[in-house]
Amino acid sequence: MPRRPHAPHRGEPTLVLRKPLRRAVAAGHPWLFRDALQPFEAAPGELVTVVDARGEFVARGWAEEGPIAVRVLTPSDEPVDDALLRRRIDDALALRQQVVPPDTDAYRLLHGEGDRLPGFVCDRYGAVASVQLDGAAARRQGERVLALLRPALERVGVHACIVREGRRGERTTTLAWGEAPPSPMRVRECGMALAVDLFAGQKTGLFLDHRQARARVRSLAQGLRVLDLYAYVGGFSAAAGLGGAAAVDTVDVAPAAIALSAQTWSANDLPPERRSGHARDVPEFLAEARAARRRWQLVVADPPSFAPRESSKEVALAAYAQLFAASMGVLEPGGLLLAASCSSHVRMSDFEATLVAAASKARRVVQVLERWGAPADHPRLLAFPEGDYLKVVLARVFVDAR
Repeated sequence: MPRRPHAPHRGEPTLVLRKPLRRAVAAGHPWLFRDALQPFEAAPGELVTVVDARGEFVARGWAEEGPIAVRVLTPSDEPVDDALLRRRIDDALALRQQVVPPDTDAYRLLHGEGDRLPGFVCDRYGAVASVQLDGAAARRQGERVLALLRPALERVGVHACIVREGRRGERTTTLAWGEAPPSPMRVRECGMALAVDLFAGQKTGLFLDHRQARARVRSLAQGLRVLDLYAYVGGFSAAAGLGGAAAVDTVDVAPAAIALSAQTWSANDLPPERRSGHARDVPEFLAEARAARRRWQLVVADPPSFAPRESSKEVALAAYAQLFAASMGVLEPGGLLLAASCSSHVRMSDFEATLVAAASKARRVVQVLERWGAPADHPRLLAFPEGDYLKVVLARVFVDAR
């Protein structure tokens, strides 16, 4: 049966597709780029309807500024009202009841596009929520969504909320409701304590997507000398310590991060003599360590995103290769390297290619043991490959005998 032309809602701008993207949107892709649409006028955050060239309904969503023109909320011709947004929130929170491991009170409650509420990220830290608004549409709709989110959070024991807006260097952090948490505060992840500063820390406070990787380091660390690069609050360091590491070196360029990592270590009642903190530039630290013939048996290399945009991808891949080559250079033969990238512009195939380049540069042979991405509290729509941002590779590294 042919589709009937869409009857626009009163006062709701109608945008017209000029590219054949109906199937992609119907499959769940949450973005429509500006070049896929005929020119239009709509304010960021304004509800818009998208139709195809024949006037048939395609999607409804919020207008956005920049290359992403529409953040799709539904491919069904249904109202985008509070009831729909409330269902999305309730569904997201119900999923976390299923997938979050025990003895964990720090995890992602709402994962933006992955939970079909684009632009909104909400992480739980004990009784505090940290919300990040991504884009002008989320900022305009923020008050409305937060009002719907609050009763849902209170039902699961969250009684305060911090809101973060903007990007690094321009970010503002405000207390939306409840009592401000201490800085730093402590949370738990699979029984491990972590120190977190919700006001001055990176992201919403912690890199919660590395829960599986930290657990893996804990399971592997018995008796090993471990090097934790770009350590931030020292989650990998503490995981190694709890796993029985013989010695841990924690490296981050920020003195505040090294101070937090020390608090994370002590919060887990780990012996201070088994850990050394280094407020150092990572490439300089690695160069000096190699010159001094220092070696570790497990190296964690989890740098910040080297590719914040597509145009920086090639430079980023070269930077990853250089970092991983230097990391291999301080590994004992047969040692373990845990390498990670958090850039959505770098695919797993690209990332593994940087490891190949690094191995060639360092004259090493790499044996991949495991690969993984973000855990289940960071769900991804299958039709949205851009949401597959986290790549983690665990590898064993041998000296090239050539």
